[in-house]
Amino acid sequence: MGATPAVYGQSSRPPRGDYSRAANDYTCSQDYAAYTEAEHATWRQLYTRQSALLPGRASSDFIACLPQLGASERIPHFDDINLRLSAATGWQIVGVPGLIPELDFFRLLSQRRFPVTDWIRTPQELDYIVEPDIFHDLFGHVPLLFHPVLADYMQAYGAGGLKAAELGATELLARLYWYSIEFGLIRESGGLRAYGAGILSSAGELAYSVSSPQPQRLPLQLTRTMRTRYRIDAYQQTYFVIDDMQQLLDFANTDFAPLYADLRGQPAIEAGALQPGEQALALPATA
Repeated sequence: MGATPAVYGQSSRPPRGDYSRAANDYTCSQDYAAYTEAEHATWRQLYTRQSALLPGRASSDFIACLPQLGASERIPHFDDINLRLSAATGWQIVGVPGLIPELDFFRLLSQRRFPVTDWIRTPQELDYIVEPDIFHDLFGHVPLLFHPVLADYMQAYGAGGLKAAELGATELLARLYWYSIEFGLIRESGGLRAYGAGILSSAGELAYSVSSPQPQRLPLQLTRTMRTRYRIDAYQQTYFVIDDMQQLLDFANTDFAPLYADLRGQPAIEAGALQPGEQALALPATA
């Protein structure tokens, strides 16, 4: 039967991935035998390079959870990860051919099922890839699904996404996902650390996000974050910082409906811009 590819933004080529294999909910089985030795080598190179960059830059929770992936030499089997993940937090990962529509994404998260793209980038895309691949999804996202608080936040976000769709507010909620799960920073005793998957799976942005003086860094506040636009083709110009993972779960338990109503009357804030009277967080000297 197959599913219709999802497209976000503008691109000069069609979405990658074999959507003819996908079920109506966009999930598909991981065809593990189809991975080539060259693709396993790409995984190994990415994993080795990125792991070496984590100390002093990635959150301590992420570093503690990363070994749960259980595979650094070859692309992991989803079924193997699911045995550990289900026991830890009740989550499962499911294969998808690539980007999927928002509603299907929200629905999977609300069911504690995280979609993981089943193909891997080419060697020419080691430093930059247009759309998420298996390395971004597995290495960047899945380790923190072993963290009970972050796992609960992700399910709450999915349920909130379904409600946001009914209220016509998915764009606002997408900004919160972008600035937390994809590109979030957290305060730790040693300075700022990354917990967002887009940072953790990027060789260049990991160091930039926690140590460069160029971007703005602001405390994560719901309305400010949901008003802020973002770029998908460059390092972030603004990062939002949390104090701990529980802060995200507390946000997720907020009634968003009045926030959406209020935000509809306010203009969006461009990436990198500061509001009048707003001051960015100082970069810790030890970061």
